[in-house]
Amino acid sequence: MDKNNRVLIRGGGDLASGVAVRVHRSGFVVLVTELAHPLVVRREVSFAEAVFSQEVHVEEITGRLAAGIREVPSIHQNGEVAVLVDRELASLAEYSPLVVVDARMRKRPPETGLELAPLVIGLGPGFTAGVDCHAVVETVRGHTLGRVMWEGGAIADTGVPEGVLGKHGERVLRAPADGRIVAHRQIGDLVSKGDLIASVNEAELRAPFDGALRGLLHEGIEVRAGMKIGDLDPRGDPKYAFMVSDKALAIGGGVLEAILSRDSIRSRIFAAN
Repeated sequence: MDKNNRVLIRGGGDLASGVAVRVHRSGFVVLVTELAHPLVVRREVSFAEAVFSQEVHVEEITGRLAAGIREVPSIHQNGEVAVLVDRELASLAEYSPLVVVDARMRKRPPETGLELAPLVIGLGPGFTAGVDCHAVVETVRGHTLGRVMWEGGAIADTGVPEGVLGKHGERVLRAPADGRIVAHRQIGDLVSKGDLIASVNEAELRAPFDGALRGLLHEGIEVRAGMKIGDLDPRGDPKYAFMVSDKALAIGGGVLEAILSRDSIRSRIFAAN
């Protein structure tokens, strides 16, 4: 498969997966690299879930875990997104992508830079265009969401979750103790205030309000007290748990703009076709 059609996305969470969906639908082949034990809350719309289940479906797109970089071409030939456990990007040289998108949302400067690929795109705060990536895509909701910056960086992290129907920090469900998470509800379940959602080392996590459980960490994951482990949606519509969010799609659109608006990159794509 032509290397001028390859995109590597670091991270397989919900925002990264929204980028993968848009890029895949637009005709690129996508490799998602992840950790051995991904801390992903919105698992039903995250390609990182393939690390646990081997196969995941994000809307109509299948993501499949590759045992190694040699398996990636066959996954792409089947029209699927490849997922590879590769924390240190050991696969980079062999895969040789045209574009690398750092979607790990670490909110601090990356340990890598412009050398990763002909086009390196960073999502959100921590990146500086022209220093550690070529372009930055804004991830904060508002008039600048999804915008591409070729100079400077994104809006700094506020540490405050975005509001939904007046719910802000309480939407984020946090571990009540250190230990392994035990789930008492499934993603997509409707819950009432006070319902038991999960427990950690026998400490209970109960619903702070009525809503739909939009995300929950994979059962058995080791967590620390206060860590984000779930997402409760006050809109109470279970189908949102299985849909890529408007925010993720907007960010994915920004990534596509960055790819196709760069003359040197666009010429290589069209030359390959």
